[in-house]
Amino acid sequence: MRRRLLPLLLSHAVLMAGAVAMLAPFAWMLLTSIRPAEEVFAAVFNPIPGRFAGAENYGQAWREGNLPRAMLNGVIVCAGILGVQLLAAIPAAYALARLRFPGRGVIFGLVLFGLCVPIQVPALPLYLALAEARLLDSYFALMAPFFLTVFGIFLFRQFFRTYPQEVLDAARLDGMGEFEIVWRLAAPAALPAIAAFSVFSVVAHWNDLYWPLIVITSREMATPPLGILAFRDAETGGNYGALMAGAALVTAPLVLAFLLARRAFLRGITLTGLR
Repeated sequence: MRRRLLPLLLSHAVLMAGAVAMLAPFAWMLLTSIRPAEEVFAAVFNPIPGRFAGAENYGQAWREGNLPRAMLNGVIVCAGILGVQLLAAIPAAYALARLRFPGRGVIFGLVLFGLCVPIQVPALPLYLALAEARLLDSYFALMAPFFLTVFGIFLFRQFFRTYPQEVLDAARLDGMGEFEIVWRLAAPAALPAIAAFSVFSVVAHWNDLYWPLIVITSREMATPPLGILAFRDAETGGNYGALMAGAALVTAPLVLAFLLARRAFLRGITLTGLR
């Protein structure tokens, strides 16, 4: 009994330490968001602020950071990217998983290679192309580089490999075409994988600062991370209370969305890792 208890306690201790390390920045963010500016860098740290400034900081973040418009832009950009990604990745993944055609292995190899290429590599030619087409500072400029997702293709391919071949053969015997099979049979069965991919996609593009910082110049087109930057000032050091309040407001929708979709997310990750 003791031999089993010790490894169990050690594993739980490691998990608890990891949970504390992950939650500590969020706890610091929330504590800073309710502090007045003079207490943020006080010599003695007190978890309970001497003066509650939450209403002041959150009100300032909501007004001066233009967060309502920035969060609306974030919703439009994330929804547009996700919609096109699903329309492109699901048929491509199905073809790589279930259809036999010349060059399938080479194409899948290119997909794996694409997983190793960060956005910073094609950023300059993409920017020049958008500038030449006069499409900078637009929703299209924010979304276009991410319409094709090699990660989504890989994830859905792994799921479709587990789909019963007998069902596909029966559907073909009934006269269904491949596109009909994809959208009427395969895609509904892949809802857990779609939920998992949606979480990855929305979180990545909601929090993206690098690409919007390059292609966006107007305040009206700012995304949530750009809205938070309104409180950064190199000369005065920035208003950290309002900055952390804005960060909390921007983070809250993602946390809520993950809590609502956590079961489908975990199920999708489990199923796509079976084969």
